[in-house]
Amino acid sequence: MQEAYLMPSSPAGGRRTSADYRPSIKKAQGHVPACLVNASVTYCNNDRIYAFGGFDQYTDEVYNHVLRLDLETLQWELVDNYGDIPGVRMGHTATLYQGDKLIVFGGENEHRDYLSDVVILDLNTFTWTLPEIRGSVPRGRARHAAVIHEDKLFIVGGVTGEKNDILDDLTYLDLQTWTWSRTWSFTARFDHTAWVWGTRLWIFGGLGPNMERTTDIWWLDLKGSPSLAGNLTPQGSVDSLDVNLSSTHLPDSVSSSPHQMSPRSGTYAANSGSVQVRNLSRRKQLAPGAISCLRFNSGPQVPSLFSGTHFHSFASGVLLDLITPSETVRSHDCNLSALELNSLRWQRMADGQEIFRPGYRWHYCTVNDTGTKAWLLGCSLSVTDIPGGGDDNHMSEVLTIDLEKYGLSVETPAQDSTWPYDQTGPSQTSGLGADLAAVFDQPESTSGTDFIITAIRDDHEGSVVDDAGDMPDVSQSETKPTFVEPSPWTSEPIHVHRIILQLRWPHFKRLYSAQMAEYHTKRMHIPEPYSVVRAFLYYLYTDSIFGPPDCSASVIDVAGMLVMANLYDLPKLRLLCVNRLSRELDVDNAAIVWERAGRTNEHWLMRRAAQFCLSYWGRVVRTDGFKSLSHQSLIQLCEVVDTEGRIIAGPELEMVTLGNDLGDRDKGSRLRLGSTTDEMSELEADDEGMEIS
Repeated sequence: MQEAYLMPSSPAGGRRTSADYRPSIKKAQGHVPACLVNASVTYCNNDRIYAFGGFDQYTDEVYNHVLRLDLETLQWELVDNYGDIPGVRMGHTATLYQGDKLIVFGGENEHRDYLSDVVILDLNTFTWTLPEIRGSVPRGRARHAAVIHEDKLFIVGGVTGEKNDILDDLTYLDLQTWTWSRTWSFTARFDHTAWVWGTRLWIFGGLGPNMERTTDIWWLDLKGSPSLAGNLTPQGSVDSLDVNLSSTHLPDSVSSSPHQMSPRSGTYAANSGSVQVRNLSRRKQLAPGAISCLRFNSGPQVPSLFSGTHFHSFASGVLLDLITPSETVRSHDCNLSALELNSLRWQRMADGQEIFRPGYRWHYCTVNDTGTKAWLLGCSLSVTDIPGGGDDNHMSEVLTIDLEKYGLSVETPAQDSTWPYDQTGPSQTSGLGADLAAVFDQPESTSGTDFIITAIRDDHEGSVVDDAGDMPDVSQSETKPTFVEPSPWTSEPIHVHRIILQLRWPHFKRLYSAQMAEYHTKRMHIPEPYSVVRAFLYYLYTDSIFGPPDCSASVIDVAGMLVMANLYDLPKLRLLCVNRLSRELDVDNAAIVWERAGRTNEHWLMRRAAQFCLSYWGRVVRTDGFKSLSHQSLIQLCEVVDTEGRIIAGPELEMVTLGNDLGDRDKGSRLRLGSTTDEMSELEADDEGMEIS
């Protein structure tokens, strides 16, 4: 797998730097298409771009034309195509598969119906075919994101319905069996970008439920999830699926045929590209696998995500963000930035005036398969370019950007390279981390430590001494390092190096620079349990939340470290903690993880832990972790239960148990532990489910 690296431009070897490089704009010829809205524009190798469908805002027409742009000759050509030609549409996706096929899914037709059909264009013969689709077809949608990984077409988000509901759906089509998976809940988004890198499904950009542009990046770990990697049993029978036949425009043949209907305009209905239409009243489970999210607020390198027209493209380990000029955004307000996925840090690659010339508008952006070149398709706004007026109604201009000129270099990484946030278990530290680990919490005489940190003894976890000597609850308070006199509840000292804390802990650096009491006493007290504080300090030394037995952090400790990472604004530690907590949820720690996730506004982790608690409620309420929650937290957790939820007991429990004793004991146990009728119907209808623990 190729991976992109950002390298500073250098004039060595005669190579031009970005300072003397300016992308060229050339005029395309031939059958130049209109500046279509929500068409699919796909780079398809051999320097060819294919455009399909879209809406012409000047003629109010929706198209199903196939056009090809030769990037060498800059000639647009209207392609003759054959077979099961799909109907007109916009807001669909066209994804390149096996190098010579375009897989088109969904979109919106001229009647504003949302589609859910799958059509394939062979780029060798330009023949459309309809695969025989099985499984429960997802809701029709437009302006979603699609990406292919390991012969699976993943569909994420989009809009649907009369009110343009924003979907949080995640589903995939197995391209070997042409079977749809079940549908999970991920995050609500549309007009976004999705890609797979490092065994993770990523999404970025677009608009969220509040119709505002988002500034966060989400990723779902696909590795080790049977639901995302396993072989689903083909579901070709209508009897085994959820079918909604309430739509009056469904043809009579729908109820008896499991195959796709013809996607030609006017011969099929919205949300019925094939027989199965999901029961929309059923609650979806969260997507399987660890989910993480990072929000970018502001910074010198972070692009202005709330202004301008943004184009996002993934290029082998780097997400490119290109802000283009518009009527309200000038060139000097634009830029080309890159997000390095290895470090999750933005880097400014070029300013807008280095790339853009005034007098042009850009509508589409596409990047080649190596991630070294990008092409913008747009039009000239000058009335002198074309007799009779401007050319703002056609994609007649092509801006070619050589990304290597701005320091984007593509190399092949080592086969054993891993993402730094993908720690799944204890590992041996190496290099500087191993050297620092060897001197962590060692006596001053042998390691040169010059600072002492104390915490709360583990047998008094969650409490701190007040002025009256009592032990008040601080489960809802913030962790503030303070200087206190030793007390019976103070832990044994942890010996550390002041210089390491100054370099690795910004809060400590500010505190020490202000010459607070800790500066003079060389001692600090952190009102958190000793095991949490020691694991936190070990992370500062090694960048790891795993360690040797005497420093190893339990899941409860990691939950405490998540609170500290949130308080001290340590994003890398936060990501490591969320990743591990989502993987290691169990009955004993689920309640505590739920509470800590709520305190740190980790909403996805909070929902996942709450779902786990409900599924194993009878066991969770008997754990020490549940009993340690504050009164307010206990009430909030109980209120997570659906308002119609009830405990199954007595004769009903016996009937449920008896009904599941014949060959499905695991499902029966899950039903007995379930607490809501929605969850029970979910399990009955589709037991393929999510692996929670």
